[in-house]
Amino acid sequence: MEAQPELLDALTALRERVAAARFPLDLPGAERARRSRAELLAQLDDYLMPRLRAPEAPLLAVIGGSTGAGKSTLVNSLIGRRVSEAGVLRPTTRTPVLVCHPGDEPWFAGERVLPGLGRVWMPRQDAAYEGEYHGGDYHAGEHSGTYDGCGAAQGSEREPGGAPRSADEPPPALRIETDDALPAGLALLDAPDIDSLVVHNRDLAAQLLCAADIWVLVTTSARYGDAVPWHLLRAAKEYDVTLATVLDRVPHQIADEVSRQYGVMLEREGLGDVPRFTIPELPESAGGSGLLPMTAVAGLREWLARRADDPAARVVAAGRTAAGALASLRSRVGALANAAAAQHATSVRLAQHIAGAYGEASWRVEQRIADGELLAGDAAAHWRGFPLDSSGGELVEALADGLTALLVGTVAAADERVAAAWRREPGAPGGGGVREGRRGGGPRGGRGGAASGVRAPVAGGAAGEDSKGRIGVFVRRWRRCVDELAEEASTAERGSAVDAEETAGLLATVLLGGRRSGGAAAALSGSLGEERADQLREQGERLLGTCVQRVLNGERERWLEPLDAAAATTDPQVELIAALSLVRRSEAARRQAPRARAKRER
Repeated sequence: MEAQPELLDALTALRERVAAARFPLDLPGAERARRSRAELLAQLDDYLMPRLRAPEAPLLAVIGGSTGAGKSTLVNSLIGRRVSEAGVLRPTTRTPVLVCHPGDEPWFAGERVLPGLGRVWMPRQDAAYEGEYHGGDYHAGEHSGTYDGCGAAQGSEREPGGAPRSADEPPPALRIETDDALPAGLALLDAPDIDSLVVHNRDLAAQLLCAADIWVLVTTSARYGDAVPWHLLRAAKEYDVTLATVLDRVPHQIADEVSRQYGVMLEREGLGDVPRFTIPELPESAGGSGLLPMTAVAGLREWLARRADDPAARVVAAGRTAAGALASLRSRVGALANAAAAQHATSVRLAQHIAGAYGEASWRVEQRIADGELLAGDAAAHWRGFPLDSSGGELVEALADGLTALLVGTVAAADERVAAAWRREPGAPGGGGVREGRRGGGPRGGRGGAASGVRAPVAGGAAGEDSKGRIGVFVRRWRRCVDELAEEASTAERGSAVDAEETAGLLATVLLGGRRSGGAAAALSGSLGEERADQLREQGERLLGTCVQRVLNGERERWLEPLDAAAATTDPQVELIAALSLVRRSEAARRQAPRARAKRER
């Protein structure tokens, strides 16, 4: 439990790397990675680092379980008075309640644990805070919001899990109660239902469990076989948490049979040594609003008190959970690194599909121009009538229309190819396929991530019309540049009267006519001279190449935008593994320090 500064520094660096990790592509397992990331951040922030910084702090036992298990009634009965709202309405516990010995209150008044939650003190003796408590919510009289020990307003603009709160939803808070009935060194926390219909309550319950030294999982004789309590029990086993279970509201007639069957199930899951307490169904349990007799909860109360009173048991309780959390980092961070690697690999494949489709598009445009396909139809008719029956402007217009049609068709084919390839790729953007972009994040670096809103382009339909409009702009710009080149060449040609419009028609034919434009090249050389015609042709080819590449690059970038927004690089994987390695080295050094010190003393 003694943490060296190097280990805490390494955990801080790891926490930053975990917070920075994003899993924006909806790959199989990505949603699990996002949840695991949020849970790991919660455990680092709310439990592991605070516990290692202050090993002498009181133990925090979280009473958790499913809906209607009797958690609040159990907490009230352990204290001997109603400190947490209980009843038949669900959900009952909306603001979690932490109860501790008065002398331990400073440990929980600040942000040592659960720093993302504000603090609420109930108005008992202090007249400064006049108000009432109704159904788990604090309603202030003169003041509003939640308050720290000095009366300063606190709160967070985001949920503990990182999702934005609605405007009418109160900020998350932790209500603090003190009572001499609890031994010093122990605090109880009544958590919301882990299977609550309210998403915020489910997330908060999971976060509170991650902040606990001791998990007390409560279920009932009617629901002990449900999936929810067993999910929690398996998680507690995986993280090697100090754990106790309570089988609540067990009818006397079947108490022995239910307890035996529950024990068999625990044994089967490798949890046979977990302390197990059975509470019979009593009249006080009806409606969930009464206090159970002290004899009904005496076993659990005594077990908890031993954890607080016995220094050795206290070290074991906190140390086991902390060690389990440290040991779990290898698999949990490794899983996040693997998920980040899968994100990057998918992003690379998606980008390769784009590069392949648009690389082929560039080659196709070049080949079709070289083959003279644009000097056909109207363009061919104007060329045959040029310059007597068709003007240079008409010839350039027809060739520009042909270039536009060629680029539009080529881009459409490339888009269809990319779209088809992306449909075969799980997690490809499109219809909301990008979940998180460069934005997002909850408090202190973020525990979630907001959806970027970037979607992949859609081939065909209205998207095709948009593409045609964009391409038309580039082609018209190219045509204006051809006209300007022709005008400059005509006026510079030894003062002779060379028609600029005819020069533009010849130049456009040379550039777009391919192998069919031999006559145009000869006519241009005859009009301007061979050297000047060659210079003009080189300038025109550069302009045409620039126009085509800007069109293709622009349309390709539209496909790359969601991948750029996702930013699925190799950095998260590398940084997570490096930070984990540093934690493991620091942890190994921490374990070896006592042995080295003992060796020196000998």
